[in-house]
Amino acid sequence: MVTLLPYGLLDRAELGNLRQPSMAGVLAAAVGPWGAVFVSLGLLVSVFGAFLAWSLLGAEMLFAAAKDGAVPRVFAGQNRNEVPSVALWMSNSLVQIFLILSLFAREAFDLALALTSAKTLIPYVLVAAFALKLAASGASYEQIARGRGRDFVFAGLATLYTLFMLYAGGFKYVLLSAILFAPGSVLFILARREEGQPLFTAIEWLIFAAVIAGAAIGVYGLATGLITI
Repeated sequence: MVTLLPYGLLDRAELGNLRQPSMAGVLAAAVGPWGAVFVSLGLLVSVFGAFLAWSLLGAEMLFAAAKDGAVPRVFAGQNRNEVPSVALWMSNSLVQIFLILSLFAREAFDLALALTSAKTLIPYVLVAAFALKLAASGASYEQIARGRGRDFVFAGLATLYTLFMLYAGGFKYVLLSAILFAPGSVLFILARREEGQPLFTAIEWLIFAAVIAGAAIGVYGLATGLITI
């Protein structure tokens, strides 16, 4: 309705020339100038609310990882208001860096969307593969493994599907994701040393080597122009 009703107030050329937020111009045409003010104020409340929520969510992820021992304990530090201040500063500083870098991308929104999709699919692949491993080995199943064969089929299909989605999304975004994963691995290494635990198992070393290799290829591609953003 929001999309269709403006066509009853303004013609196509007028709608095309409206400034953002376009709904402010539509409501102004319907009820007068106060309509534009009303929509603009509502937009400000919405944007500030989303900004606050996402700022806290990013810090919460790092804070939770620190409590679980996945990153150094310093990120679990809280101020007198019980806010994870270190995690908040770190996460929001990274956000500002990415916002600045987006100014140099030709299609910043499309790049962010594609890169986010690739980074999201990688955990999906790992989760599906882990489910396949559990079903194949019988771990976490009772002696009478009911449904194990069904789970094996579903987990296999999920693994193949997520791998195909990762491939279809574009290999260059996997390489760009590796550039972001590589520095994050340093935090995990520091956390393992804090806990006095071995860094990686044999398989984890292979995954770590693949991440580092992907990051190196991604950096080389950006430097030589083979990969464009």
